Amino acid sequence: MLERYFIKPETIDRIRGSWIGEAIERYVIWLTENGYAPRNILRRVPILMHFGEFAQARGAKTWDVLPDHVASFADVWCRKHGRNCRTERARKGILNLAQNPVQQMLRLVVPGYVGIGRRITQDPFLDCAPQFFTYLREERGLRETTIFHYGHCLRRFEAYLKEINVKNLSELSPPILSSFVLKNSQALGKSSMRSLCNVLRVFLRYLHRQRFTPRDLSVTVESPQKYRLSHLPRSITWDDVRKMLEVVDRRTSLGKRDYAILLLMITYGLRAYEIARLTLDDIHWKEERLCVPERKAEHWTTYPLSPLVGEAILGYLRHGRPKTEDRHIFFRVIAPYKPLTFHVISSRASYYLRKAGIDVPRPGSHTLRHTCVQRLVDASFSLKIIGDYVGHRHPSSTEVYTKVSIDALREVAMGDGEDIL
Repeated sequence: MLERYFIKPETIDRIRGSWIGEAIERYVIWLTENGYAPRNILRRVPILMHFGEFAQARGAKTWDVLPDHVASFADVWCRKHGRNCRTERARKGILNLAQNPVQQMLRLVVPGYVGIGRRITQDPFLDCAPQFFTYLREERGLRETTIFHYGHCLRRFEAYLKEINVKNLSELSPPILSSFVLKNSQALGKSSMRSLCNVLRVFLRYLHRQRFTPRDLSVTVESPQKYRLSHLPRSITWDDVRKMLEVVDRRTSLGKRDYAILLLMITYGLRAYEIARLTLDDIHWKEERLCVPERKAEHWTTYPLSPLVGEAILGYLRHGRPKTEDRHIFFRVIAPYKPLTFHVISSRASYYLRKAGIDVPRPGSHTLRHTCVQRLVDASFSLKIIGDYVGHRHPSSTEVYTKVSIDALREVAMGDGEDIL
């Protein structure tokens, strides 16, 4: 693989003659397979050669000790090559230039290495309640995204218990739980606090069932009161939708991809994770159908493929999507070419809303989903049809949109009371 990038035989011999030459060549193969540009590969290999010499000069003899030298190498490299950096941002760029290739290579060749500033995220309370997440998967049948949320909430609880030096779950008490809830209420909103309390109650019931705690403490955890239909959905007007789409630069691969994603949200009200899961097999071009599998309501939905959406997706597939055997539709535009996650998709919606100067609370993918539903409400579709269209699990999820028909509500408010009677 080195012959593909280096012309001089002596250069290739020098790389392979290095004590980490095999590791460098494996890394070059990985870079090639993941679509990195030749200029980036040519820039990274010399840095790795310098790192090998640096580590060897400090006593490194085996690959497994290389992680101990990453931070010091990056620091020395930054001092040498970042002398003229005037800003902290420029200095950080030089640091990453040295540090990132080394860490990528070590993740390939050193088992268990994750990198500086990274850590392997494990389930909380593995020592105290090791089967809890198995219980969530096998007995409760929760989705992995929901289980991830449980882990996020319980890591907060685990960190708090360590902070107050509670080492055994049998020591839990109502005052401890109350103090934890109160502390988090200062940083979280009502919805987040309700979610945190719900997770905590499930965990406490499990602990009592498994006899890790002498009594069921879940009844002592109270959630903040939140009233249904108390807020308007965070939708935008159709003029704002046009304004947002106009700021997308469709001349680039990034713009072609994001334009197709935004149209899917606006036209069909798809969630970010539903878009992330779409594959080439979900688009039936001959039948002009779009299939959305495994929705939140545990069903599949088939839509007529809008000509505008179809053209946008086709334009991206032909002129923007990287060449890959992976069947997912939407990918990163720079190497490594991996399918987009739902976090990235939601952040792209947020980016274009802000770029267009549209002021909306918590901008993101759900803003455009709400906008799609509002459009259907304005067109006088029934709530049942709207709920089925956007994949609501319960009819009650659609009720909140009865409040977005502002014009109709204004007529009721300003009408003659006698006429209403």
